[in-house]
Amino acid sequence: MSLIPKAILYYNSRSVWASAALLALEEKGYGQDEVELKSVDIGKAENLSLACLRLNPKGTIPTLVVPLENTLAPELEHRFKAVTDTKSIVDFLDKSRSAISKTNTTSSAPAPALAPATIALSSTSKNVIDLLHSEDADPNKLAYHKATDVEMLKQAGPNLTAFLTTRRDAIARYISESAAAEISASDKTRKLWAEKKAEAEEYLSVFANTSKSDSDLPSNLKEKRDEFLKTSESLWSVKLKRVFVALDKELIGPFVLGDQLSVADVHLAAWLSRIAYMVGGTVTDTGDEILGKIERKISNGFTFPKDFQAPAVLESKVDPSLQVTPGAKRAKLAAFWDDMTARPSWKKVYADGLH
Repeated sequence: MSLIPKAILYYNSRSVWASAALLALEEKGYGQDEVELKSVDIGKAENLSLACLRLNPKGTIPTLVVPLENTLAPELEHRFKAVTDTKSIVDFLDKSRSAISKTNTTSSAPAPALAPATIALSSTSKNVIDLLHSEDADPNKLAYHKATDVEMLKQAGPNLTAFLTTRRDAIARYISESAAAEISASDKTRKLWAEKKAEAEEYLSVFANTSKSDSDLPSNLKEKRDEFLKTSESLWSVKLKRVFVALDKELIGPFVLGDQLSVADVHLAAWLSRIAYMVGGTVTDTGDEILGKIERKISNGFTFPKDFQAPAVLESKVDPSLQVTPGAKRAKLAAFWDDMTARPSWKKVYADGLH
């Protein structure tokens, strides 16, 4: 049994950005015994528990806790550091397993470099990653605002109400326990709890009343509903459209930087899979089908430019009747989806469906 300390990835199986970290683990060929996975229940606000906040004061998922290089020897006291944002986690996983890294590894799998090879490609990669993590592209906010009309809001209400109620109540318990001196929390932590509780309650003021028609709502709640739907429409039809336009200009195709997978593709795969899930996509959909569903959701005549030359030979992962004519031009993101979803890493992370 190895005495070498392991890294620990705190994740949630339905977290969009935790999925990026999981994809990176698979693409880099880490062995199952090299990184321990610890699930964090976001619905129960476990990410905001004192134990999690000691590792990551922001309370975000994923969080990667890694042993410091100079404390790896079995006879030494092991010390650790936490990597707390997705960009840094993916970069760390890429650099920590390579032909020249000093990381102890039990895996014999290849460790392809995912970092861009040139300054120009590094710039494109950074632009894409920053875009995907921008406020306009925020997949978690888009998830809350998936409903853009009253009927969709009514359908989404029960599940989101249950999720947010459980989360709010868990945060309220933290606050209560701190007030009663049952746990010791800093002012910064108490402020974070108050903010997260208020955020949940704000959404609940909309979702908890979705069974009521507009005419049955008090004027203040009717105003909140109208404002919520207005925001939803803007997020999907204006801001997300802007993101896709900017993204298309950066992509080379079929992957972000061309034929080879890079760190940017790990982020894009996780983000696009969440968008696909929210528009009703499935793991069996082709890239063209996914983009068609996104176009219908954004609406207002939006279409993806079809300016990528399709390869002459296509993988037979779908019904031949759905394949693109060899040599035909298609959207870059459609080609990306087809190539990415054919990879073993993506199939493993999304084995239970899109999320």
